[in-house]
Amino acid sequence: MTDFLCRLFVKNYKDTGNPEVRAKYGIFSSALGIALNFLLASAKILLGFFAGSVAILADGINNLSDAGSSAVSFISFKIASKPADREHPFGHARIEHVASLVVSFLILYVGLDLIIDSVKSILGINSSDTQVTLVTIIALSLSIVFKLWLGFFYKSIAKKIDSKVIKASSQDSFSDCIATSAVLISSIIINLTDLKIIDGIVGLGVSVLIIIAGMKILLETINTILGEAPVKETVEAIERIIGEYPEIIGIHDMLVHDYGRGRSIASFHAEVNGEDDIYVLHDTIDNIERRIYNELSIQCTIHMDPIALNDENVNALKSMAKEVVEKIDDRITLHDFRAVIGTTHTNIIFDIVLPFESKYKENEIVSLIQERISEIRNDVFCVITVDRG
Repeated sequence: MTDFLCRLFVKNYKDTGNPEVRAKYGIFSSALGIALNFLLASAKILLGFFAGSVAILADGINNLSDAGSSAVSFISFKIASKPADREHPFGHARIEHVASLVVSFLILYVGLDLIIDSVKSILGINSSDTQVTLVTIIALSLSIVFKLWLGFFYKSIAKKIDSKVIKASSQDSFSDCIATSAVLISSIIINLTDLKIIDGIVGLGVSVLIIIAGMKILLETINTILGEAPVKETVEAIERIIGEYPEIIGIHDMLVHDYGRGRSIASFHAEVNGEDDIYVLHDTIDNIERRIYNELSIQCTIHMDPIALNDENVNALKSMAKEVVEKIDDRITLHDFRAVIGTTHTNIIFDIVLPFESKYKENEIVSLIQERISEIRNDVFCVITVDRG
């Protein structure tokens, strides 16, 4: 069904790497979400009003907020499809992250408002004569079916175009299925037992589920906006390409900035033999950058770090430093090693990657490494740059 709708409404639907096609997917799925959620919300609000059920009303208002969320997604995809300009040289795709943030706030607002109504219902402040009929039960059952389909539809689209805002809508739809199932069960219980306090209790449960869904989307979006470490799959894909070039001895200091699908920018340092031909190495770096872009859609800038491989004195100093660092914490890695050997003393310059989980602070680890090396050779002084990773 999803593929049929995509073929029908999205031109060139298979070319998901194309920003224009991606925007069409987002606009179409958001428009469908607006229509379906608005219809469900209207039906549930009417049912809840006539049945006097705060739980059904809560579920209907939740669907209305989903329609609003889909409208936010619709607008965000419209803006994200705009080309890069002088003020936004990397395009407008990050507007999706802002849209996800707005969606999460809408969901949280609705959840908190419904908690208040549910508590009032439990305490009898907003008491009403709840009347559940067969029509109510059938309508809620159909709502679960439609929402379940919409959740899988969103999930499929999110996977096709790698969209966080559509993924958030998918998660929200599945949580709605759980919420509506709870309302349905409570309606059946009320119909069989006339235990009407269950309506407020289930309304409270639905509200909590709504807040949990909103918080999950909010936290994921905040992490993306603040900046996350490169995902494991991206690092492994880059390392796979690098591994095909024996001229590259090792890589470090990798950064990946996400500006939306097809708009990722990466940089890292590549260690090369300092005695090799600089023009040949430069050509190799160019080829690697081109392959990473063609195969991974990542614009990459690679900095060359020449290292001495055949200098016995430098290699001995590097081995000493590496052994000292590993004895302190074997999770710490060392790179960019250089040495300035003088007549009275020697300076060794290198970087270390200090894990975030390490018990040492940056200044502590630098002092400790210098102390341990001085115990071995008191004429060797360290110049250490600490990276976190």
